[in-house]
Amino acid sequence: MTYVLSATQTSSRLGAVIRIPPGVILAFAIIALVIGWSIAPGLFTGFDPAVGVPAQKLLGPSLDHWFGTDHLGRDLYARVVHGTASSVSSAFIAVAIGLFAGGLIGLAAGFLGGWTDIVLARLVDILLAIPRFLLAVIIVTALGFHTLNAAVATGIWEVAVFARVMRAEVIKTRQATFVEAAFLAGGSRWHILLRHVLPNASRSVLPLAVLHFGLSILVIAGLAFLGYGDPPPASDWGLLIATGKNYLKWPWLVYAPALVTIATVLSVNRISRWLRKTD
Repeated sequence: MTYVLSATQTSSRLGAVIRIPPGVILAFAIIALVIGWSIAPGLFTGFDPAVGVPAQKLLGPSLDHWFGTDHLGRDLYARVVHGTASSVSSAFIAVAIGLFAGGLIGLAAGFLGGWTDIVLARLVDILLAIPRFLLAVIIVTALGFHTLNAAVATGIWEVAVFARVMRAEVIKTRQATFVEAAFLAGGSRWHILLRHVLPNASRSVLPLAVLHFGLSILVIAGLAFLGYGDPPPASDWGLLIATGKNYLKWPWLVYAPALVTIATVLSVNRISRWLRKTD
């Protein structure tokens, strides 16, 4: 039996496929702005983030200073914008470490099985048993107080998460009918791994990577808040919040960087949920 779709039905189905919810569009717009801040901060502000005018200290938000000024007369908006590169790049490094190392571990454990799976799975369980923030503090303390070290510390814990998810996806994919057919057809293990298992198992990892990008921003900002990141006059978001808490009489010093951090993380989470639904 042949089914013929009318033009109206076809266009409505195409519209349903490409339709993006308004909340997701807003999330993409916020992330695009944050990426623009991190790549070319000079296009968004003409103020120097490290140089202030003492006579203009602790001014409230205005048309001249969108986020107000800090206790040294520095434009807070400029400091937030210039601090984006460090906050975003460090989160990207953390996710890249977790995705690459964890993906390889999960791929090996799920595809090889046997003792390889048992040993790697137990190592992952040990890593997951350690609280994320505690492990990050220990590693940063050992490596030194720097935002890059905070990113590495965060990425090491992410390895366990990506390894567990990749392992589960590889085991599920390895048991699929088309993979068994490829084995029966005489395909080599490397061909089946690279051609069939890896592409299909990686589909669930992308939304997870997006989600943990936002979580990494929070963890690294928390480390910077506690003083485990770059020292002043750096303008990491967590450091700006930590500095602003000493001047609660002028709340914009905390609210501005905190709201930017929250908006970025919520936008990343919204995109991650949308990717999981469209997968």
